[in-house]
This record gives sequence, C-alpha cells and structure tokens, in this order.
Amino acid sequence: MPSLWFDTALLAEGWAKDVRLTVDGGRIRAIATGVPAREGDARHGIAVPGLCNVHSHAFQRGMAGLTEFRGVSDDDFWTWRELMYRFLDRIDPDDVEAIAAQAYVEMLEGGFTRVGEFHYLHHDPAGNAYADLAETAQRIVAAADLTGIGLTLLPVFYAHATFGGAPAAPGQRRFLNDIDRFAALMQASASAIAPLPDANLGVAPHSLRAVTPEELDSVIGLTPLGPIHIHAAEQVKEVDDCLAWSGQRPVAWLLDHAAVDPRWCLVHATHLGDGEVMGLAASGATAGLCPITEANLGDGVFAADAYLRAGGAFGIGSDSNILIDPGQELRALEYGQRLSRRARNVLGSADRPSVGATLFAGALSGGARALGQAPGGLAVGATADIVGLDPDNTSLYGRSGDRLLDGWLFAGSGGVVKTVWRRGECVVEGGRHHAADAVGRRYRHTLDKLLRQ
Repeated sequence: MPSLWFDTALLAEGWAKDVRLTVDGGRIRAIATGVPAREGDARHGIAVPGLCNVHSHAFQRGMAGLTEFRGVSDDDFWTWRELMYRFLDRIDPDDVEAIAAQAYVEMLEGGFTRVGEFHYLHHDPAGNAYADLAETAQRIVAAADLTGIGLTLLPVFYAHATFGGAPAAPGQRRFLNDIDRFAALMQASASAIAPLPDANLGVAPHSLRAVTPEELDSVIGLTPLGPIHIHAAEQVKEVDDCLAWSGQRPVAWLLDHAAVDPRWCLVHATHLGDGEVMGLAASGATAGLCPITEANLGDGVFAADAYLRAGGAFGIGSDSNILIDPGQELRALEYGQRLSRRARNVLGSADRPSVGATLFAGALSGGARALGQAPGGLAVGATADIVGLDPDNTSLYGRSGDRLLDGWLFAGSGGVVKTVWRRGECVVEGGRHHAADAVGRRYRHTLDKLLRQ
C-alpha cells in the first residue's frame, strides 16, 4: 500500500507535523516527520491511534433503546437485567453474529480498533450446550473477521446467582458451565480465534457473585498469560451482598484474595472505599470504565479523580452498547466528575492541563494493557491501527495539538472520525465502514425477526 501522509499526527512521543507513515504487514515500519508529501502518498489530515474498547456485550446492541420505558415500580439495574434476560432468550447463533457485526462496524466508525468481548452467551435458549461448545464464540469471531476489528475474546465463567454459591436463576441458564466444561470451552475458543491475525484470548470470571473462591482460582489458572476481566462493585446492592457474605467489599476482597496485577481489568469498580481506590491503583490493574452504560443503568460515578491522581490505569468500554462512541464515553467520564464535584476540568493536571489529552492518553495506554496488547500509539513496530480525524469538522477547525482532542471529545457531535485503518487496511472511509450497508441490512432483518417474537 502507499505511504500515509498526514498534516499532523499524534505519535508515541507527541504531536508532529507533516508525517509520513510507512505500513507493511499490518505494522508501522517507518515514520518520517517534517517531510512534504510525495507523489503516491495517500494524503490525510489528522492521525491519532485507534482505541481499545475494553468491555463489550455485543448482543446487547440489539436491545439498545428498548428499555427506556418506566414500569409500575422503580427501575434500576436489576429490573433492566430481567428485560435483558428475556431478550437474549430469543437469540440464536445467526443473530449473535449479525448483531455483533453491527456493533463492531459502529465501533470502528467511532475510532475503536480493538474490542474486548466479554462473552457469556454460550448455550442454546434451553441452557443446553451446542454441539460445538464454541458455537457462539465462532460467531463473534466471524463478526470480527468481517468487520476487521481486533478481537480480544474473553469467555465468561458463570455458575451462581449470588455470593456463596447460590443456585443460578432460570434467566442465567445460557451462561452456565462447570469448571470441566468451561476448560473445554476455553480450548475451543482458542481454536476459534486462531484464524484471526492478531486476536488473543483472555478469561472472565463474571463477578464475585457468580463464582465461588475455589472456582475463581480454577478459572484464572486456565489462562496463565492472558488478560483476566471481572465485573466488580458495579451496584450498591452487590457491595452490600458481598459485605454480608465475606465482611469485605468486592474490590477489597479481590485485592486480598486474588493476585490482582496488570493482567487484570476490574470492570466498573463504581463503588469503592478510599482504601480500595488506592489499592486498585497500586495493583497495576486496569479499571474498565463504561460511563455511558453506567449512566444509563444508574450505577453511579467512579472515583476517577482520586484514582488517576494515585496513578491508576483505566480503559473505556461500550458495555451494553446503548451508544457506541469513544469520544462520548470519555466526555461522560469527565462530566460525571464535574457533576459530582461541582467543578470544571477535574481530570486535567498541572503537567497536562488538557482534559481531552489526559483522557485520551489514559484510555489508550490502559486499554492496551487491559486487552493484553503492546502499549498503544503510533510508533515504529506498532500495529497500524490509525484513526484519521477530519480537520474540516467544526469541532476541530482552527485547532492544533491537544486542542484537537479537546475539540473532538467535548465539542464533537458526529463526523469527526473520517478514516480508520486497521492493521494498515482502510476499513472506514468518509466516516462509513466499507461493509456498513450489508451489515446493516442483515442487522435489520435480525431485529425484524426478534422483535416479532
């Protein structure tokens, strides 16, 4: 492919002008700065690295917007979950693939170039295993292959309804495995991702309420090197139930009883005590934050200010996929702090006053860590996952350097992401994924079927 030339690019060492990126074999092989475009170069405006989406339940894209209807009682996460269970009871493997492909198209169009798929829809609607244990994982892989998004597959172990090994609820039957069958599922999932050029496999004990301590140890042992993701302290009820079970809050329990380290991603971690904030930051683990979903479900607000000032790592995820937009996820993260603190520019600092630059850099590095990738950035040897921003977009026009990130994250309302390259291949052009029309038609056909049931 021709070299890519940009007016300005956010390289690993900072912003540079007149930048030529030479790509070969899916990686950046050379970078030149301060050079004019030459004949044959593909000329573009602004380049930034692609971001990792650390937490996705792809199938939930199909129910986005369908639960925004108040019932006769107060709504919360738990009433939403019952509606979600009813929706997933209708989904077959073809539906999983169609909905995931739509979600992944939207992720790429927004600037996510890799997804951590927290995949727990393993079995048929009756709870029986498919002939191929990894049937639905194969469909996630097919969606990633079609769209081109990088995939970190995170098969979920789920065994219990709540703390102490309580029997699972009927709505959870499609998720459930014992340790032996889950080990076989992990092997089948490793085979499923093998054809994708840079996919990797982690593991996801769903939450402390869904696994016993013994099961947690066994599940972690199934992936000696891959990422480990777990839901933690998303809801106040979860914290209260954990205290009743163990005498400790969920994150405190994990820090004391599991070898939490940089391989771990604690998803949400919404309700932390001061000691948990400091302990999680010191562990090197990543907090997997999903501010749009957390707002949609009424979860609460993560203690980002204290956590970041303690040196904590974070990534962002689209979780329920109610809205897929990395810029709006980062905006919501800062705005949650502003509303809680009644202050502005909370997550900026004297060293990096630009809030947009602080948020983008944090999500870039923490996201890569959470998904078991090399540090994110545009550098020689890095995967050529590149997002081209439109310099003529009104939120970016007349800006440079970190002001571009501030404009995108806080003033962008669409059309900011113009072109996306994934492993050097252009998958989004003019803001539109090359397979968007075909994927959209299949998605709409799927919803026609599901919503008639």
